[in-house]
Amino acid sequence: MTRTHGREGRDGGTVKALDDVSLTIRRGTFTAVMGPSGSGKSTLLHCAAGLDRPTGGRVLLGDTDLTGLSEARLTRLRRERIGFVFQAFNLLPSLTAAQNVALPLRLAGRRPRRAEVLHALDRVGLRGRAGHRPGELSGGQQQRVAIARALMTGPEVLFGDEPTGALDSTAGRVVLGLLREMTDEGRTVIMVTHDPVAASFADRVVFLADGRIRDELEGPTAERVAARMAADAAPAAPTRSTGSAVVPC
Repeated sequence: MTRTHGREGRDGGTVKALDDVSLTIRRGTFTAVMGPSGSGKSTLLHCAAGLDRPTGGRVLLGDTDLTGLSEARLTRLRRERIGFVFQAFNLLPSLTAAQNVALPLRLAGRRPRRAEVLHALDRVGLRGRAGHRPGELSGGQQQRVAIARALMTGPEVLFGDEPTGALDSTAGRVVLGLLREMTDEGRTVIMVTHDPVAASFADRVVFLADGRIRDELEGPTAERVAARMAADAAPAAPTRSTGSAVVPC
C-alpha cells in the first residue's frame, strides 16, 4: 500500500500526515504500528481500512484498489471484508452483548441467526454474558464483545486502533491473545499501539515518525520494542566541530 495523505495546517500550509509511505502486509500476519503522537499511525490505519481517502497513491486490499471505489462500494467493502476494534469499544449501551454482536449483519440487511451470534460470543469466552448490557460488563469484556462483533461478517482483515489502551494489563493480555489466535487461524490483523507488550504479540512491528516508516522489527519482544522506542526518544549526541561545518540532513 502506498499513499500520501495531506491536511491543512494552522498556518494555511499543507501538513503531510503520511509522506510517500509504501507498506505491504502479508495475508495471515499480525502487524503492529508504533510511533510517537503525530507520527501518522492513525492516518495509516484509516487509509488502509478505507475510512480515509489518501490525496495520492493507492491502497490495495488484495486485488481491490480502495482509492478507486465509490462511497457506496467502499461502504459495502468495509462491511463485508474489514473488521474494526477501537479503544473506546463503541458498543451501544441500550443493546445487550448479543444484540451488539448482531448489529453489523442487521445493518447489512441480514437477519442473524442466534446460533451464529452465540458462536461469536463463545469464541471470545462470553457466551454466558449474551444478555448483559455494556454497563454490566467489565472493560475487558466489552472489548471482547467488540471483537466478536467485528468477526460476525467474517472479515479478511481486522484493524485495531489501540484496542488495549483502555484496559488493565490482565484484560489487555486476554484481548491480545484473542487477536493472536485470529491471526494463527489465517486472518490478517493490523494494530496501532503504543505499548511494547502489546506489540510483542505481533509478527512484525512497523515504526513511524513524521509520516514516514523509520524502521521495522520482525519477531518482536517487549524488550526489543522498548529498546527501539527508547533509542528514538534519546537526544542526539552533540557533534564536535573540527573546523569544518557540519550540516544535519
